[in-house]
Amino acid sequence: MTILRNAVPVIRPRGRRPMNGRDIHEPHRVSTPLELLFDLFYVVAIAAAASQLHHAVVEGHLGIGFVGFLRAFFAIWWAWMTFTWFASAYDTDDVHYRLAMMVQMVGVLIIAAGIPKGVSEGDFTIATIGYVVMRVAYVAMWFRVAREHPEGRTTALRYAWGTLFVQALWVGRLWLPHGWDLPSWLVLALLEVAIPIYAARAGRAPWHAHHIAERFGLFTIIVLGECVLGATSSVGGVIASQGLSVDVLLVGLGCASLVLALWWVYFLVPSGERLHANRARAFRWGYGHVVIFTSIAALGGFLEVVADQLRVAKAAAGHAAGTIAAVQGAHGVTPTLAIGLVVAAVSVFLISTWWLFRLIAPEYSHHWKAGLLALAILAGVVVAVAAGLPLPWAIPLLTLAPATVVVAIERGRIHGAGTPVPTAAP
Repeated sequence: MTILRNAVPVIRPRGRRPMNGRDIHEPHRVSTPLELLFDLFYVVAIAAAASQLHHAVVEGHLGIGFVGFLRAFFAIWWAWMTFTWFASAYDTDDVHYRLAMMVQMVGVLIIAAGIPKGVSEGDFTIATIGYVVMRVAYVAMWFRVAREHPEGRTTALRYAWGTLFVQALWVGRLWLPHGWDLPSWLVLALLEVAIPIYAARAGRAPWHAHHIAERFGLFTIIVLGECVLGATSSVGGVIASQGLSVDVLLVGLGCASLVLALWWVYFLVPSGERLHANRARAFRWGYGHVVIFTSIAALGGFLEVVADQLRVAKAAAGHAAGTIAAVQGAHGVTPTLAIGLVVAAVSVFLISTWWLFRLIAPEYSHHWKAGLLALAILAGVVVAVAAGLPLPWAIPLLTLAPATVVVAIERGRIHGAGTPVPTAAP
């Protein structure tokens, strides 16, 4: 009986645990199941934003649709990022913490529900309500830190009061005249991103570098997954209506290979080790990811536009009954514009990733010639499509651009071009 009793694992009660800060050197720190569930809720919001961008392009509203997409994605990114840094420093995984996270998950779903109307009509009322719901739960946890972690009290209060003040402004903004919509959004967005900088002057939260790197890597994978989902849905629609063909296979293969190549590029750098050695650069590293995340999310919408072009071309070639409606639905979107949008998103991704390399792992950024060659390949594909290259053949060719960067860096590692991981911040 004693042996059996000792073999039973002891389950710790999940009562209230003090938020006194996590150890920044804690070994084997990884994402928790609750954090993974939290990310899963963001899939819905990201998919909604990318889908609305796709619809805006094919309806001939690229400019307005892209601005709406940026506004929606800012809310998604900022709410996710700020809570991710908070969790890295103060995750207690007790009942109160879990309930606060669940409130934020509900807020994400409200944001997702409001994105279609926000992007298409410019009415972000529902999305704003969801955003404020998330941020109020976030504020409550900072007030809890202020009570339970004396060393971080000043920092916590700056986060809490600053965020709460801006949320009041977001709510008040709903009653402003329409002409103030975009200017007021820009001002409040700048205030949001300034809060952590202001709060950190009183002391930085004890975030864990390897945990943060993993969390950002997982979010990158999530956004890349949306590219796969969007392209698969669109290509599947072509197959369902017009059957399987070489062109369909080329587009599907090209989308898959492009996403895999972009994934490889992002994970070329051991971000956990480098971020730990360069903690002073964490703000720039974290904020810089918004460009990477946004470019990938936009890429998902643009790949759907390419699939739409394939549907239009197939319908026109076969003189299908829906040809006229399909062409009208494209609203002047040409193959050159479609591939140009994809190239723009991939180019922004490669340039912003190179900047991150330069920030925390400079030796990886020394392969600038490969980067220039990659951009030249992307430009060449656009020129080729404008000259008559069929769009399905262009998508696989785009993979050559990120593949060039991968080959250059991996070859450098094989030949000993890399340098040891630094052990201290410069």
